[in-house]
Amino acid sequence: MRKASILSIMKASILSIMIVALSAPAFADDADFKKQLEQGAPTFIERFNKQDATGVAAMYATGAIIVDPAGPHTDIVKVYEGAFKAGINHMEVKVDQAWSLGSDAALGMGKYRVTGKNPSGAPIEDAGLWTATYVREGGEWKVRMLTTIPQRPAK
Repeated sequence: MRKASILSIMKASILSIMIVALSAPAFADDADFKKQLEQGAPTFIERFNKQDATGVAAMYATGAIIVDPAGPHTDIVKVYEGAFKAGINHMEVKVDQAWSLGSDAALGMGKYRVTGKNPSGAPIEDAGLWTATYVREGGEWKVRMLTTIPQRPAK
């Protein structure tokens, strides 16, 4: 798996982990859902930073998909294991906007940043935008589709 693909996937996974913490009742409005996403972020980040691929994947819905510049990925655990093996070990996530689509679906978007060191010790840093579709599954909010869009620094 390419470095850019792994970095994009890792960033996207942060958002999905935030959803696991969203097992509260249906949100009243978009601001409420955004607040729920922000409150769930620490769970996702903790699992990611502990390199817990299975824990991160548990925040995704059945049949989930991650889409990045390298294409679609359906094996969520494998995506995160690949990122951790590549040396990515830290993630930061910001929720910029969230929208409810009724009581069982929602959309979110924001920014991400991942860092680490590759096997030869060179620093890894990637940042960009993410979007996610959330669904209720088993009474909890989970990521159904996560898309990451890397953004390169301006030169």
